[in-house]
Amino acid sequence: MFDKLSDRLGGVFDKLRGRGALKEEDVRGAMREVRIALLEADVALPVVKEFVEKVTEQAVGQSVLKSITPGQQVVKIVNDGLADMLGAEVSGLELAVTPPAIIMMVGLQGSGKTTTTAKIAKRLKDKENKKVMMASLDVNRPAAQEQLAVLGEQIDAATLPILEGQQPVEIAKRALQAAKLQGFDVLMLDTAGRLHVDQQLMDEMKAVADVSKPQETLLVVDALTGQDAVNVASNFSEQVDLSGVILTRMDGDARGGAALSMRAVTGKPIKFVGVGEKIDALEEFHPERVAGRILGMGDVVSLVEKAAATVDKEESEALAEKMTKGQFDLNDLRSQLRQMTKMGGLGALASMMPGMKKAKAAVAGGAMDDKVLVRMDAIIGSMTKEERGRPGLLNAKRKVRVAKGSGTTVQDVNKLLKMHQEMSKAMKKIKKMGGMKGLMSMFGGAAGAGMGGQAGGMPGLPDMSPGGLPPDLANLLNKKK
Repeated sequence: MFDKLSDRLGGVFDKLRGRGALKEEDVRGAMREVRIALLEADVALPVVKEFVEKVTEQAVGQSVLKSITPGQQVVKIVNDGLADMLGAEVSGLELAVTPPAIIMMVGLQGSGKTTTTAKIAKRLKDKENKKVMMASLDVNRPAAQEQLAVLGEQIDAATLPILEGQQPVEIAKRALQAAKLQGFDVLMLDTAGRLHVDQQLMDEMKAVADVSKPQETLLVVDALTGQDAVNVASNFSEQVDLSGVILTRMDGDARGGAALSMRAVTGKPIKFVGVGEKIDALEEFHPERVAGRILGMGDVVSLVEKAAATVDKEESEALAEKMTKGQFDLNDLRSQLRQMTKMGGLGALASMMPGMKKAKAAVAGGAMDDKVLVRMDAIIGSMTKEERGRPGLLNAKRKVRVAKGSGTTVQDVNKLLKMHQEMSKAMKKIKKMGGMKGLMSMFGGAAGAGMGGQAGGMPGLPDMSPGGLPPDLANLLNKKK
């Protein structure tokens, strides 16, 4: 997401950073380019105008122009301005009420409302240990209620039994009664949508809201529709007391105009973003982190959280113990490669790492992809147990056998072995520096050790070894120890 805008702004600020001193006309010229970049990203004109005026006023101040690093100061001002435009702070769900807390989902047809209902239910169930019931109030769209029931089975969450002939308000009353009697913490009401905003839709939502009195009324909109999504949100917010917005298909929105305009136009926070079709592909919206990604600063905090959620703690502790003894075989390497895949693959990791523009470009251009991880796993899988434990056994004859068994070449096998050697060296360096414990406890070897393997010469991959971590990531690791 935001790829095009990030590339444009990156070019603008690279010019500023490369200069020792800045004049006011330099800053104003850069801000004109920022204005064009935001408009091309489909950000609403009034939002762009207000943002550029505010940022320019701060950036041409004497304290900035006379500072030692004026380019960096300007970038920080723009970063803070973007975070403020996106909502400044994280806005979570307000569910601290006498159970059941009611969440009413609203939106147009095709926005992903029903799937998003199930995603939030799974998130509440898995991460907050809430007992959740879902109820479909959509009696218009064919099989809408059945769809929610199927999703409920997938995530192991309760759904209200379907009774033919009931209308939305009746279903809402029945759902509320069932949730109270059965002791549910949260009741999610998936309301009907329309192809466009009309009075009948609004009247139905108001009637349901009057009966259920929801703590959260969340509008689901499709980010790919750009300013149409903002217009829909504006129409809804005028007639319904919304508490927040959820943007779906953000992973496919390279421009990001809807996200950047939404808060300013509607006054409602973006609470979640959908980043894929999988049932767990839903992320909290963090304005500061998103602003950092847009300006190419990475998102180390999200990377750490992703690692913590996906990395096997026992496995990482066992690996840390082996590393202290100077042991690291191909079984360990294979484990780290698989952890990388769980965390979203090379593209997802590169997008979160500071200073990884080349890696992102390589992924986008097809110079490297997650098939690299699959091939490396296949190579290790073609080795015997002894060879994985003692890579030094792999002579020329054995390498030929492994290459044939994995459908690769001897050169690929050699690159993998070289990668393993480089990782071992890097790990020994970290151990000597006293940083291994901090690295392993935070990343379980996946975001640090696993990515280190790319230094071994696989085509198109940059040096992402632990010994070559970006300075801000290294500083973060040191602080956490």
